[in-house]
Amino acid sequence: MSVEFQSLFCTFGAKRALDGFDLTVEPQSFTVICGPPASGKSVLFRILVGLEKPDSGRILLSGRDITALPPAERPIGYVPQSFALYPHQTVAQNMAYPLTLAKAPKDEIARRVDRTAGILAITHLLKKTPDQLSGGEKQRVAVARGLLKNAEIFVLDDPLVGLDYKLRERLMDELKSLREELKATFLYATSDSLEALTMAQRLVVLDKGRVVQHDEAITVYDEPAHVRSLDLVGFPHANLVPGTISAGRLQAGPLTAGGFSGIRDGEIVAGLRPEAVRLGSDDTLSPSGTLLDLPAEVTLVENLGGEAVVYLESAGYPLTATLPLSGALPPELGAKLRLAIDPADIMLFDRTTGARLDKRLSGGLR
Repeated sequence: MSVEFQSLFCTFGAKRALDGFDLTVEPQSFTVICGPPASGKSVLFRILVGLEKPDSGRILLSGRDITALPPAERPIGYVPQSFALYPHQTVAQNMAYPLTLAKAPKDEIARRVDRTAGILAITHLLKKTPDQLSGGEKQRVAVARGLLKNAEIFVLDDPLVGLDYKLRERLMDELKSLREELKATFLYATSDSLEALTMAQRLVVLDKGRVVQHDEAITVYDEPAHVRSLDLVGFPHANLVPGTISAGRLQAGPLTAGGFSGIRDGEIVAGLRPEAVRLGSDDTLSPSGTLLDLPAEVTLVENLGGEAVVYLESAGYPLTATLPLSGALPPELGAKLRLAIDPADIMLFDRTTGARLDKRLSGGLR
């Protein structure tokens, strides 16, 4: 079943949560909506399931307008951020509630509850009540209940937030398997970039209640169309340096390069992924005819085992680099280094609109 959002507007007080939201979700796809807190993700999902009403706009399910339908008449399974469990019912009863409401046979209810509990590692909790559960356990029960509804669309609003990494990793794998088994359309919201890249077939990036990019997840990563896409999608966060373009020449903090022809003069944001920043020292990295050669000082190092995230300062501006270790030691705090940056890796965005201004560097250094 497809989902089509047509020009949705929604305002709460003086804040506009959705500002002309347009999106088409293909049937049986797994679409991840990624945005920072308060970008409109939860409001969008509450409107989709019928718990909120938009100021204007429409929602179509496979061409059928459901904007005015009550929640019970929408074929949607919903996992909200809040647990919303019935305190007087056991975990098994909470999980079974959607199936009981649909008057499913008792043996089917028992079978599906047991299977889903096994997937989410909560079989040992089935006889407990919500007051006997931890926050993470309540969260898993809420996910299980949402997935047990007989539905053609499943809507999951940041369902793994707060869970430990190993459990999140397991549940991400299981949700992908369930997607294939249920043959349903999944909409999934998160502000976690790694989660978004891991889960998504299609990735939607939100900024101020609008879609700024909708594409294959790898395309959003490789070719961000908006500064929000670059900032949100990927870990560690990208380097964003304000600057200007004049006659095709970039000046953004320590980043100075020519060759950006075809871009009109004005204020921009220069974006650079951490993996594009290469590290060296004064005696091992000499200036190149095609690379920017910048002095920098190490301000913080996060050793992740196979690689290190190195935080630096260059010409008074913070920069981040990732460094494969391969048995080597990461640089020490306060170390003086040289940075090698290929201008072709620098992405330019309009400072006012956030839109991408370039795709690739058009020429060499000047």
